[in-house]
Amino acid sequence: MENQSTQEPKKNSNVIYFLVVVIVALLGTDVYLYMKKNNSDQRIIVQSDEKTRLQTELDSLEAQIEQVNVGKTRMSKDLQAKNDSLRAKIKVLRGELAKGTLTAAELSKAQEDVKQLRYFVTKYTADIDELKKENVSLATERDTLKSNLSTVSEKATTLEKQNQDLDNKVKVGSALKVATTSVVGYKVKKNGKEVDETKAKNVNKLKINFTVASNDIATKGSHDVYIRIIDPIGNLITGTDSGTFNADGQDLQSTYKTSIDYQDSGAGYTVDWVYDQPFQKGTYTILLYADGFTMGKTSVTFR
Repeated sequence: MENQSTQEPKKNSNVIYFLVVVIVALLGTDVYLYMKKNNSDQRIIVQSDEKTRLQTELDSLEAQIEQVNVGKTRMSKDLQAKNDSLRAKIKVLRGELAKGTLTAAELSKAQEDVKQLRYFVTKYTADIDELKKENVSLATERDTLKSNLSTVSEKATTLEKQNQDLDNKVKVGSALKVATTSVVGYKVKKNGKEVDETKAKNVNKLKINFTVASNDIATKGSHDVYIRIIDPIGNLITGTDSGTFNADGQDLQSTYKTSIDYQDSGAGYTVDWVYDQPFQKGTYTILLYADGFTMGKTSVTFR
């Protein structure tokens, strides 16, 4: 009986020890699970904060790209491709961040991608700024060239006008001018003899006499001379010898055309003109033209 009483307390003691061990183990498990959960929550919070920071970084990068493109700078094909690539990369990263809770590896990769993207955006911004500077320089150079071209064009126009004016002056200066001129009416008899005549009904021929003023720049040699004879009532006399010519900037009809050999020698010239119609009483006006200008003017009166 005594042995049984002694074994009973010992058995109870073992049970108590076992319960204590179980309780300690449970407590340890709870602490472990709590710490693990706490660490897991902390990791989730950290990942969530990092995700938010990365999204903010992407927003900033995208805004920077938009700001760069606002200037409407005409981009080269390479820069346009880079621009499209950056936008596509940002879109991919946004998609990865939108998946939810990222693994540590995915989060690390996203962080590295954003760093690289930041570098490329910075370089892209610098390239665009350089392109803008080049465009401003080219625009300035273009405006300078336009200004210079305009100045050159104005100078060329001025020189052309001056040359034209000088050419006109040379033409005017080189045109032959009469020094002296006179007209005499003649009656040609049947035997061919010519007699001075002042009665209109007896005149059938005019002798137009003139000398040419000395001119150093006039061309020596043959010059065409056009003659216009105006009757007393103001009509131009025309006939088989009539033609057209240009003088003093207008087209005119001539009564008669001849030519002279000008040598700047002071020699006199005589032009015979026979009229197959009776002359009228009054004054006949004779105008001479050469080298595109009026050469001289004279008149004769018949009674």
